[in-house]
Amino acid sequence: MAEEKVGRQIVLPFTISVRISFNSMRIRLGRSIITISGILFAIAFLMSILSQTAFQKALLERGSPEISSRIVMDESTQARIRWLVGLSLLVSIVGITNAMLMSVTERYREIGTMKCLGALDSFIIRLFMLESLFQGMAGSVGGVLLGFISMFFLSLINYGGEIIRVFPGIEILKYAIFSLAVGLVLSVVGAIYPAYRAARMIPADAMRKEE
Repeated sequence: MAEEKVGRQIVLPFTISVRISFNSMRIRLGRSIITISGILFAIAFLMSILSQTAFQKALLERGSPEISSRIVMDESTQARIRWLVGLSLLVSIVGITNAMLMSVTERYREIGTMKCLGALDSFIIRLFMLESLFQGMAGSVGGVLLGFISMFFLSLINYGGEIIRVFPGIEILKYAIFSLAVGLVLSVVGAIYPAYRAARMIPADAMRKEE
């Protein structure tokens, strides 16, 4: 009986999962924007700190003596900055988890219907993980751009055209990739518990929980 039941379950293509995830984000646009904004500002803060570090190192190594003498890279200050970055990323994870849990609550009937129609637990998990991943990608890309641009113009104001002459392109690219990866990891980690909770939901209970 167990083998026969498994044989009747539905395995939908990956493209269907992507389409459903995009539609869910579009329908719940307000919540998606809030989640994306949380990721965006956390990654923007991270990228701005990393960009500032890259600019200061470049100025110390290749900048003029006048500019270099104005740069102070105090270890205690750097430690406080790292603490602030870590705290902002932690807040971002909590925000993502909360938003995805609210999404699960709002979609009891939808999840129950899909499971009644034979959707596998893995399909439900895939939907929530993809939705969080798309939001994470949008927020991370926006955060990387915002963080870099804001710090570039701030450095331009503080150090003038010298920052363009010593521009650390390779370092900035490495930090951008790192920040993007951090944003995606945050999105996936924040969605793990909500996705698991949605997948383990009993269809009959899910149908009763929503009017």
